[in-house]
Amino acid sequence: MEKLIKFLTKYALPIAFFQAWVATLGSLYYSEIKHLPPCTLCWYQRILMYPLIIILGVAIIRKDKNVAYYVLPFSIIGAIVAFYQDLLQMTPLSEPSVISCDALGSCSAIQIIYFGFVTIPFLSLAAFVLISVMMLFVLKSKSAK
Repeated sequence: MEKLIKFLTKYALPIAFFQAWVATLGSLYYSEIKHLPPCTLCWYQRILMYPLIIILGVAIIRKDKNVAYYVLPFSIIGAIVAFYQDLLQMTPLSEPSVISCDALGSCSAIQIIYFGFVTIPFLSLAAFVLISVMMLFVLKSKSAK
C-alpha cells in the first residue's frame, strides 16, 4: 500500500492530466462520432473539464505544486454536477426536475449504459473524482517537503 501511495504522490499530476484528456476525448467521441447530443448539464461538465487540460499541462511544464488550488474548484464542482445528473438518470429524482433540459435534450435521458449502471454522467463523475483525488496527492506531496 505504501508503494502505491508513493507512486500516486509522484505521478499525481500526469495521472490527472491523462484523465482530463481521456474525459475530453470521450465527451467529444460521444457527441461528434456517436452523434449523441449533450444536454445542459453535460455542457456544464465540459466547461469544467476542458480547461483542466491546459491548467494541468502548464503545471506539469512549470512543476507547479500549487496547481491543486486551481484545479480542485473545477473538479469538485464538476463532480457535484455529474453526481446530480447521475441521480437524475438513475433515481426517481427526475420527477420534480429543477433544471429544464428540453432545448438540447433531457438531462435525465440515458443515452448509453454499460454494466447496468455506467452512464456518461457516471464516467464524468469518476473522472472528476479521480482528478480531485490526484490533486489531494499533489497537496500531500507539497506539504511533505
